[in-house]
Amino acid sequence: ELNNPLITLKSIGHQWYWSYEYSDFNNIEFDSYMIQYNNSKMKNFRLLDVDNRIVLPMNNQIRIMITATDVIHSWTIPSLGVKIDANPGRLNQGNLYINRPGIFYGQCSEICGSNHSFMPIVIESISIKNFINWINNYSS
Repeated sequence: ELNNPLITLKSIGHQWYWSYEYSDFNNIEFDSYMIQYNNSKMKNFRLLDVDNRIVLPMNNQIRIMITATDVIHSWTIPSLGVKIDANPGRLNQGNLYINRPGIFYGQCSEICGSNHSFMPIVIESISIKNFINWINNYSS
């Protein structure tokens, strides 16, 4: 249990994408879909990149609340050691502490249907200063 996290991020699993809400800030919520593979964009990781990344500040306690709207999903980022089930009608809680900048990839690791492998998760960890700038730019 985190007593005083800096940020709370809510993640909602849908068939076949994730929705995110930064509940500490007004009007910051978005859907995150897998980017379709295109040979002209070789900079993307096939089946792992998304159109809207989660942006989180490094070196801060972060609470993550996870649920689903339809079937059981599993919000998994192996390089951060995080795997939390997303169940319809239930709100699961976990915490993160990212101690370095970078991009971390994961995906749904529950067999939730035919397209479960097309639900990637991407977290971009940045400095607190850059995070504040991102929040200000997103809100305006």
